[in-house]
Amino acid sequence: MEGVRGSFQGIGNVVRFNWHFYMVALAALVVLAFAAIITSGWLQALSVVAFLGAFLLTTVSLAVTYWVYDLSSLYSMNWLNSINMASGDVLVNINAGFDETSALLCHKYPNAKLKVLDFYDPIKHTEVSIKRARKAYPPYPGTVSVTNTKLPFADASVNCFVATLAAHEIRDNKERIDFLVEVHRILKGDGKVVVTEHLRDTANFMAYNFGAFHFHSRATWLGNFKAAGFTLQQEIKSTPFISTFILRKNGTTS
Repeated sequence: MEGVRGSFQGIGNVVRFNWHFYMVALAALVVLAFAAIITSGWLQALSVVAFLGAFLLTTVSLAVTYWVYDLSSLYSMNWLNSINMASGDVLVNINAGFDETSALLCHKYPNAKLKVLDFYDPIKHTEVSIKRARKAYPPYPGTVSVTNTKLPFADASVNCFVATLAAHEIRDNKERIDFLVEVHRILKGDGKVVVTEHLRDTANFMAYNFGAFHFHSRATWLGNFKAAGFTLQQEIKSTPFISTFILRKNGTTS
């Protein structure tokens, strides 16, 4: 896996694709600093507090981002070590327009049949950050564009299905369940599904503030998994900010 990702690739991509947010933050800091200089009394105190608060929030967000995407084990995908893939087994990896994991999975399972899907829809996924990411990084060779409720595989034909930081882009709850039902359809009886996501929880609120509303809660995910016919086999926290759910079909024990 060494050499696949650069040392600062994670935080570099986040800043690169979301630079407009950081420009707004920088402008706010400049304005607040100027206000603290030219005012006095309670206005000066308020400006100083606001400056320190904005600086702290921005710094914490960047520090957490660097930890999660560059220092943690997120992209080593160690949680897959317990999932054995025999030669010829079908491994499906899905993304929502930006794929950082297919090359890693190819390294990890060189003998598996890796199939890469992309459910990016420019009508639904309007974030400028995704458009910038797609422009900067071409899709993994052989990537197939799909809709998230119709996957191009026969029933019970897939050994492992991986969705890393992608499934939360399905914003509608029913559509997300329908997607998981479709994954259930194509998964073999002893197959595994691996879903990795930020959660809408205390840790992510502390790190990303209102940005955490873009994620779904643990209760929502567990409800979606259950509604689609999956049982949670294992839950892994690579950091306090990232959760990986390993799922199996109801009624299976492997």
